[in-house]
Amino acid sequence: MSEILLIRHGETAWSASHRHTSYTDLELTPDGERQARALGVLLAGRRFVRVLSSPRQRATCTAHLAGLDADTTDPDLAEWNYGDYEGRTTADIHKESPHWNIWTDGAPGGESPAQVGERADRVLAAAAPLLARGSVALVGHAHSLRVIGARWIGLPPSAGGLLRLDTATVSVLGHEHGRPVILRWNQPAPSPGIDPAQAARH
Repeated sequence: MSEILLIRHGETAWSASHRHTSYTDLELTPDGERQARALGVLLAGRRFVRVLSSPRQRATCTAHLAGLDADTTDPDLAEWNYGDYEGRTTADIHKESPHWNIWTDGAPGGESPAQVGERADRVLAAAAPLLARGSVALVGHAHSLRVIGARWIGLPPSAGGLLRLDTATVSVLGHEHGRPVILRWNQPAPSPGIDPAQAARH
Protein backbone atom coordinates (compact mmCIF):
# COMPACT_ATOMS: atom_id res chain seq x y z
CA MET A 1 0.00 0.00 0.00
CA SER A 2 1.10 3.58 -0.62
CA GLU A 3 2.75 5.46 2.23
CA ILE A 4 3.97 8.91 3.18
CA LEU A 5 7.63 8.91 4.19
CA LEU A 6 8.87 11.68 6.48
CA ILE A 7 12.62 12.17 6.09
CA ARG A 8 14.51 14.42 8.49
CA HIS A 9 17.67 16.06 7.16
CA GLY A 10 21.17 15.07 8.25
CA GLU A 11 23.20 16.70 10.98
CA THR A 12 24.11 20.41 10.95
CA ALA A 13 26.40 22.24 13.37
CA TRP A 14 23.36 23.62 15.19
CA SER A 15 21.45 20.33 15.37
CA ALA A 16 24.58 18.74 16.86
CA SER A 17 24.64 21.41 19.58
CA HIS A 18 20.82 21.32 20.08
CA ARG A 19 20.29 24.89 18.90
CA HIS A 20 16.88 25.76 17.48
CA THR A 21 17.22 26.18 13.73
CA SER A 22 14.42 27.34 11.49
CA TYR A 23 15.09 30.10 8.95
CA THR A 24 18.90 30.03 9.36
CA ASP A 25 20.02 28.19 6.22
CA LEU A 26 22.82 25.95 7.47
CA GLU A 27 24.79 23.39 5.49
CA LEU A 28 25.12 19.76 6.51
CA THR A 29 28.24 18.82 8.46
CA PRO A 30 30.48 16.12 6.94
CA ASP A 31 28.76 13.65 9.29
CA GLY A 32 25.40 14.98 8.11
CA GLU A 33 26.41 14.33 4.50
CA ARG A 34 27.41 10.77 5.38
CA GLN A 35 24.08 10.30 7.17
CA ALA A 36 22.18 11.59 4.14
CA ARG A 37 23.96 9.16 1.82
CA ALA A 38 23.22 6.32 4.23
CA LEU A 39 19.51 7.17 4.05
CA GLY A 40 19.68 5.89 0.49
CA VAL A 41 19.97 2.37 1.95
CA LEU A 42 16.60 2.72 3.71
CA LEU A 43 15.04 4.15 0.56
CA ALA A 44 16.55 1.65 -1.90
CA GLY A 45 13.93 0.18 -4.20
CA ARG A 46 11.31 2.75 -3.26
CA ARG A 47 9.46 4.63 -5.98
CA PHE A 48 7.65 7.88 -5.27
CA VAL A 49 4.98 9.69 -7.23
CA ARG A 50 6.05 12.92 -5.56
CA VAL A 51 9.09 14.07 -3.56
CA LEU A 52 8.68 17.39 -1.75
CA SER A 53 11.38 19.13 0.25
CA SER A 54 11.67 22.06 2.58
CA PRO A 55 13.42 24.92 0.77
CA ARG A 56 16.29 24.96 3.30
CA GLN A 57 19.56 23.61 1.91
CA ARG A 58 19.99 21.09 4.74
CA ALA A 59 16.81 19.41 3.47
CA THR A 60 17.39 19.73 -0.28
CA CYS A 61 20.98 18.48 0.11
CA THR A 62 19.79 15.52 2.18
CA ALA A 63 17.26 14.62 -0.51
CA HIS A 64 19.92 14.79 -3.22
CA LEU A 65 22.52 12.76 -1.29
CA ALA A 66 19.90 10.13 -0.42
CA GLY A 67 19.16 9.67 -4.10
CA LEU A 68 15.81 11.45 -4.13
CA ASP A 69 14.88 13.71 -7.02
CA ALA A 70 12.77 16.40 -5.34
CA ASP A 71 9.98 17.57 -7.63
CA THR A 72 9.74 20.90 -5.87
CA THR A 73 10.27 22.70 -2.57
CA ASP A 74 7.33 23.55 -0.37
CA PRO A 75 7.57 26.41 2.16
CA ASP A 76 4.99 24.58 4.29
CA LEU A 77 7.69 21.96 4.97
CA ALA A 78 10.04 24.56 6.48
CA GLU A 79 10.90 24.21 10.14
CA TRP A 80 8.84 25.79 12.92
CA ASN A 81 9.75 29.48 12.97
CA TYR A 82 11.48 29.97 16.32
CA GLY A 83 11.45 33.76 16.08
CA ASP A 84 13.41 35.31 18.96
CA TYR A 85 14.62 31.88 20.03
CA GLU A 86 16.44 31.11 16.76
CA GLY A 87 19.91 29.73 17.44
CA ARG A 88 19.32 29.18 21.16
CA THR A 89 19.10 25.93 23.10
CA THR A 90 16.17 24.95 25.29
CA ALA A 91 18.49 24.88 28.32
CA ASP A 92 19.53 28.46 27.63
CA ILE A 93 15.93 29.63 27.14
CA HIS A 94 14.87 27.98 30.39
CA LYS A 95 17.27 30.20 32.32
CA GLU A 96 14.96 33.14 31.62
CA SER A 97 11.68 31.26 30.99
CA PRO A 98 11.85 28.07 33.07
CA HIS A 99 8.41 26.80 32.07
CA TRP A 100 8.61 27.53 28.35
CA ASN A 101 7.50 24.69 26.09
CA ILE A 102 7.55 25.11 22.31
CA TRP A 103 4.70 22.62 21.94
CA THR A 104 2.25 24.66 23.99
CA ASP A 105 3.71 28.17 24.03
CA GLY A 106 5.13 28.56 20.54
CA ALA A 107 7.99 30.99 19.96
CA PRO A 108 7.94 34.74 20.63
CA GLY A 109 8.27 36.53 17.32
CA GLY A 110 7.78 33.21 15.55
CA GLU A 111 5.00 30.66 15.10
CA SER A 112 2.38 29.23 17.42
CA PRO A 113 1.55 25.49 17.51
CA ALA A 114 -1.70 26.26 15.68
CA GLN A 115 0.14 28.02 12.84
CA VAL A 116 2.53 25.10 12.37
CA GLY A 117 -0.47 22.77 12.51
CA GLU A 118 -2.13 24.70 9.69
CA ARG A 119 0.97 24.25 7.56
CA ALA A 120 1.07 20.53 8.36
CA ASP A 121 -2.58 20.16 7.38
CA ARG A 122 -1.91 21.82 4.01
CA VAL A 123 1.00 19.44 3.36
CA LEU A 124 -1.12 16.41 4.19
CA ALA A 125 -4.09 17.68 2.18
CA ALA A 126 -1.82 17.89 -0.85
CA ALA A 127 -0.10 14.55 -0.23
CA ALA A 128 -3.08 12.35 0.66
CA PRO A 129 -4.77 12.34 -2.77
CA LEU A 130 -1.48 11.29 -4.38
CA LEU A 131 -1.50 8.01 -2.44
CA ALA A 132 -3.98 6.61 -4.96
CA ARG A 133 -1.05 6.60 -7.42
CA GLY A 134 1.86 5.70 -5.12
CA SER A 135 3.98 6.75 -2.17
CA VAL A 136 5.08 10.29 -1.32
CA ALA A 137 8.33 11.47 0.32
CA LEU A 138 8.48 14.64 2.44
CA VAL A 139 11.97 15.88 3.35
CA GLY A 140 12.10 18.35 6.20
CA HIS A 141 12.87 19.15 9.81
CA ALA A 142 12.34 17.77 13.30
CA HIS A 143 9.54 19.86 14.78
CA SER A 144 7.52 20.43 11.62
CA LEU A 145 7.65 16.72 10.68
CA ARG A 146 6.62 15.77 14.21
CA VAL A 147 3.56 17.99 13.83
CA ILE A 148 2.78 16.34 10.49
CA GLY A 149 2.95 12.93 12.19
CA ALA A 150 0.59 14.06 14.94
CA ARG A 151 -1.89 15.63 12.53
CA TRP A 152 -1.91 12.50 10.33
CA ILE A 153 -3.38 10.49 13.20
CA GLY A 154 -5.81 13.21 14.22
CA LEU A 155 -3.92 14.60 17.21
CA PRO A 156 -3.32 18.31 17.94
CA PRO A 157 0.00 19.89 16.92
CA SER A 158 1.17 19.77 20.55
CA ALA A 159 1.16 15.95 20.39
CA GLY A 160 4.21 16.21 18.16
CA GLY A 161 6.10 16.75 21.40
CA LEU A 162 5.60 13.04 22.13
CA LEU A 163 7.26 11.97 18.86
CA ARG A 164 11.03 12.30 19.11
CA LEU A 165 12.72 12.66 15.74
CA ASP A 166 16.49 12.46 15.25
CA THR A 167 18.57 13.66 12.33
CA ALA A 168 18.75 11.47 9.22
CA THR A 169 15.75 9.32 10.06
CA VAL A 170 12.80 7.91 8.14
CA SER A 171 9.27 7.70 9.52
CA VAL A 172 6.35 6.14 7.67
CA LEU A 173 2.69 7.16 7.70
CA GLY A 174 0.06 4.84 6.27
CA HIS A 175 -3.25 3.13 6.93
CA GLU A 176 -4.59 0.16 8.85
CA HIS A 177 -8.16 -0.93 8.11
CA GLY A 178 -8.70 2.38 6.40
CA ARG A 179 -7.54 4.45 9.38
CA PRO A 180 -4.46 6.72 9.30
CA VAL A 181 -1.68 5.24 11.45
CA ILE A 182 2.04 5.67 12.08
CA LEU A 183 3.64 2.55 10.62
CA ARG A 184 7.22 3.34 11.64
CA TRP A 185 8.89 6.20 13.49
CA ASN A 186 12.42 7.59 13.82
CA GLN A 187 14.23 4.82 11.94
CA PRO A 188 17.88 5.90 11.67
CA ALA A 189 20.09 5.64 8.66
CA PRO A 190 22.40 2.62 8.96
CA SER A 191 25.90 3.28 10.21
CA PRO A 192 28.75 3.12 7.69
CA GLY A 193 30.02 -0.42 7.24
CA ILE A 194 26.63 -2.05 7.88
CA ASP A 195 25.63 -4.42 5.10
CA PRO A 196 22.64 -2.86 3.26
CA ALA A 197 20.70 -6.14 3.19
CA GLN A 198 21.15 -6.53 6.93
CA ALA A 199 20.13 -2.92 7.61
CA ALA A 200 16.98 -3.34 5.56
CA ARG A 201 15.84 -6.17 7.84
CA HIS A 202 15.80 -3.97 10.94
